[in-house]
Amino acid sequence: MSHEVRIGNLRLGGTNPIRLQSMTTASTNDVESCVSQCIKIIDSGADLVRLTTQGIREVESLREIRNRLRSLGYDTPLVADVHFNANVADAAAAVVEKVRINPGNYVDPARQFKHLEYTEEEYAAELRRLDERFCRLLAICREHGTALRIGVNHGSLSDRIMSRYGDTPAGIVESCMEFLRICQREAFMDVVISIKASNVLVMVESVRILARRMEAEGMDYPLHLGVTEAGEGEDGRIKSACGIGTLLTEGLGDTIRVSLSEPPECEIPVARRLVESIDVCRRLRTEAEATIADDTVTLRMDNDDLETLQLQAAMAAAAPLIDRRAHHLVIVNPHFSEEVLADLIDRILQATRIKFTRTEYISCPGCGRTLYDLPGTIRRIKAATAHLVGVKIGIMGCIVNGPGEMADADYGYVGAARGKVSLYRGKECVEKNIPEAEAVEHLLALIESDRQRTNN
Repeated sequence: MSHEVRIGNLRLGGTNPIRLQSMTTASTNDVESCVSQCIKIIDSGADLVRLTTQGIREVESLREIRNRLRSLGYDTPLVADVHFNANVADAAAAVVEKVRINPGNYVDPARQFKHLEYTEEEYAAELRRLDERFCRLLAICREHGTALRIGVNHGSLSDRIMSRYGDTPAGIVESCMEFLRICQREAFMDVVISIKASNVLVMVESVRILARRMEAEGMDYPLHLGVTEAGEGEDGRIKSACGIGTLLTEGLGDTIRVSLSEPPECEIPVARRLVESIDVCRRLRTEAEATIADDTVTLRMDNDDLETLQLQAAMAAAAPLIDRRAHHLVIVNPHFSEEVLADLIDRILQATRIKFTRTEYISCPGCGRTLYDLPGTIRRIKAATAHLVGVKIGIMGCIVNGPGEMADADYGYVGAARGKVSLYRGKECVEKNIPEAEAVEHLLALIESDRQRTNN
């Protein structure tokens, strides 16, 4: 069990309920829109709301948003989401109840996919630089009673970590542990940890390793769970249930976010349903794992609500599929047709990367950093590429996680500047700063050109 963390008037971890959260998608400097979104998110049942915080101007906007919400009777803790600028994290820590920093870009430069060579002395010097800078933030947080989230994203690991550990769960975990060891040494305990990836297998394995590593080093920090860039609709929900649900049924997780490319208030009911399903899915998982035969997981379920069936089936079946103890899935349910059940099975097998029967979309939920019309773009790309079975397409609002989370995607569509988009083939940027109005057509042309070249 984790220890309890104070986040304003909220208590998280320990014996407290699993807390639910989401993130605004409006620009943080658009105070009116952010206040409106925060209210919708809170009214839907969220315990925390996160807002992107790129600079000092956004910190001042956060102050105004917080004051406006408090004047309206809303005391839900706000979280500043900071990337690339440690000074902004310092400033935000004096304004809101919690600050999220990303180890991949807190003191290390933005990821360039460069292999860096360090001597042991040089690497130790980098860690001392991190230590000194991070301790300044801890002092400010301690002074103001501000909590921290150390939020590692698979898509934004630093080149330093990548060069030493590779693109591996071990590297993801070490990126987090570098910061946690400092917190432990400084006796700063109001810390929550997250490790996220768009690949469910990477996310689950990394969190499991982190939990074991913390236990081995005498740590019990609370865990925030999420599958980043999960997408939208049924696939986004099923992918989230496979990752988050697997860990919840293993007793891990103190707070969760379901990251959907939809209005943020839509995330909370899905998250709540996952939490409410823990006990029944733990039982279903135990039954299924005890009866694996012929490389097949069999679930016997009686749900008559489709979304509940989808979420609970994904939660219960994912672990043996993720661990490759089985490669096939059977779902028995008297309330739905064979076609509906077969479609659900295919979606779970694709989420666990066993069998691809449709195009794979890795799309972020959007935030105040998003640089183009994300929902409209997702619809247009899906409509034009749904026939490309097995092709993986990343649709990302900005560069924070963009190129990294798309590392195993075939193609990427990433916001580069306001109204501008860059296109990627794998990790390689092949077209820069395309006008948004033309970018989808350029993406389709790129895919078609590659397909023709392959076929020839």
